[in-house]
Amino acid sequence: MLLFISSIDKRIVIFMKPIEPSSSKKSTQHANYEHECYIEATMQWVDDIVIHHNFCPFASFVRTPNQIHCCVLAGNAGDVLEALFIELKRLDNAEDIATTLMILANPSFTDFNEYLDVLAIAESMLHDWGFSGRYQLASFHPKYVFEGNSENDSENYTNRSPYPLLHIIRESDIARYMKNEEDAEKIYTHNIAKAKELGCPYFENMLSSFKAPKNDKDFTK
Repeated sequence: MLLFISSIDKRIVIFMKPIEPSSSKKSTQHANYEHECYIEATMQWVDDIVIHHNFCPFASFVRTPNQIHCCVLAGNAGDVLEALFIELKRLDNAEDIATTLMILANPSFTDFNEYLDVLAIAESMLHDWGFSGRYQLASFHPKYVFEGNSENDSENYTNRSPYPLLHIIRESDIARYMKNEEDAEKIYTHNIAKAKELGCPYFENMLSSFKAPKNDKDFTK
């Protein structure tokens, strides 16, 4: 089931040395550009899939005004867990952020099983750190497969995103928008029916288009 409370905030803190060699500057510029591409693709997915097809009826309420914090992580599982703790603390102290999208850019997480491993650890740490009852994690992945489904079932696309994501949601927001179990069931039923109506080729084309280069930048100068 898709539980997505979203919009996207491009705030990424980048620590740069006061003086850098030219080659280091080029590398930093390229890394920043790659991060922007990850965020732009994710934003398009939120707008053109999640909101446009009403996969989450309340996503638009936090899309405007912009209330999502988005971070791009290129590190391994340990780095992801460290960043998760930081983002949970950020949400504790930032009332202007409704939710957080952690984009996992490390190539190892393109493997769905590798992603599920770090998701399981993250959910366990959420409890161990004392954040249970205040936050929960929603999961999205380019190769997402619901338990009991085959890889080619169209309903998997309700949780397929351009890149692997960990979505941190405030429990209070879920309670606010989901008054009872019937609300969750209505969303689930709608999403499955819509995914079947649109079909796998539609989603594949859309997800590919989100990740397509929008422009080329020259970092050799």
